[in-house]
Amino acid sequence: MQTDLVLGVDLSTTAAKAAAFDAQGRLHAAGRAPLALARPAPDRFEQDPRDWWGALRRALADVTAAVDPGRIAGLAIAHQRETFACLGPDGEPLRPAMLWLDGRARGHLGAVVGRIGQDRLRALSGKAADFGPALPKIAWLASEEPEIHRRTALFCDVQAYLVQALTGRARTSWASADPLALFDIGARRWSDELCAAVGITPDRLPEALPPGAPLGVVSEAAAAATGLRAGTPVLAGGGDGQMAGLGVDALDPRRAYLNLGTAVVFGVFSHEPRQSPAWRTMTSASGRGYVLESSLRSGALLSDWYLRRQLGVDPRDGAAMASIEAEAASLPPGSGGLLLLPYWEGAMNPHWDPDARGAILGLTDAHGRGHVYRALIEGVALEQALVLDLMRGEAGIEVAEFAAVGGVAASDLWCAVMADVTGVAIERSETVEAACLGAAMCAAAGAGLAGSIEAAARAMRGTATATFHPDAGRRERYAALLGIYRDMYPQLSGLLRRLSAFTRG
Repeated sequence: MQTDLVLGVDLSTTAAKAAAFDAQGRLHAAGRAPLALARPAPDRFEQDPRDWWGALRRALADVTAAVDPGRIAGLAIAHQRETFACLGPDGEPLRPAMLWLDGRARGHLGAVVGRIGQDRLRALSGKAADFGPALPKIAWLASEEPEIHRRTALFCDVQAYLVQALTGRARTSWASADPLALFDIGARRWSDELCAAVGITPDRLPEALPPGAPLGVVSEAAAAATGLRAGTPVLAGGGDGQMAGLGVDALDPRRAYLNLGTAVVFGVFSHEPRQSPAWRTMTSASGRGYVLESSLRSGALLSDWYLRRQLGVDPRDGAAMASIEAEAASLPPGSGGLLLLPYWEGAMNPHWDPDARGAILGLTDAHGRGHVYRALIEGVALEQALVLDLMRGEAGIEVAEFAAVGGVAASDLWCAVMADVTGVAIERSETVEAACLGAAMCAAAGAGLAGSIEAAARAMRGTATATFHPDAGRRERYAALLGIYRDMYPQLSGLLRRLSAFTRG
């Protein structure tokens, strides 16, 4: 039988997804299984790694029930970034995995950065001091759970854990190793220096290979659990951000990806590893070049918070959402004098302040839910415009279009505001699961269905379902509002830090 399909897997924060595509990017089958998220204490977000495998098994079984597994030429994995598991010598988890959202290592950042140096950390890893990556969390383990730190044989990213479950050996890719902030992005290897700063050696991390490289084949046991054919090649994928960018063929500096998901992330391709506090520098999903990336933890997470917890509205309720969005869409730029700082989960680039907090300025009794909802979208969009301006100034980046993916990309209001605020056309991709498609592109190249990852991206990327162009009048108003927004964090940061310290007791 002809092997004419590839599988792309995405193990996100909330679900495992699997999708079978052909070499032209047409979807043939898909499966999905939910993932539970534990919050055992404030600032702590955890998952049981065994749940990752359980959810992936269910998602893969849905696909193999719909298409003949003999047609699958290979599979690759995209996944939530920065999250890692601690595995013992037997390959079993010693404790729950700490997620990218987990903030317990805030208090250890200063000591870790003091040992490495801020400039040296950025030069090696492309990352700034932030609580998200594994680097400070492994330092937290050394201090707070020293026995776990000592007994951990492998500090394992999500891809490596799932590859172990599929093939029997934990291996990963450059684009998965990179977000942990332990990887030398120039040399494309684990950094002895960064590892030493948190008391480990590179041999306690999985082998990292280029995207598209063979990582192993599906074992008999994994085949029985998933319905896959034993011997199916498993190819290297990468973190979901880079994979989503690949899925919309954002491999040119003028075409950037914009992921409007739980977090809002945009990334711009760069041939060189340009460094700045205004962004973080990632390795590209193609294995060649880099991505200059902005990340705001409060994207759909923020809108879900407002809708569910403040309004009691389920974002999946179409009628309720249509009413709220209509109210917000009827308002002019500036939401009737409201301005929102979207740092509900701290600030990443360009401020790198884990103690930053959200704020809404200008509230009066004349404001209703539509005003606040629009201000929320505008705050998220203004943050993107702020970083985009810094990229233009520091790196000469000129983005001509954003390919938008993610849950709230389905909203015309979100896309229109993003276009008006940034001044960049927003192309809504038909690709619903861009990270799955990006992983499938890596699998297509690695399995021989495409000559390279770049060729797979050109052949498999979807078309746009809608394009939102900036409106000149609204763009002018938002440019003025950006001038106010630019001063908002500097003016409030001291007060927010004092409030955060007060809250912690």
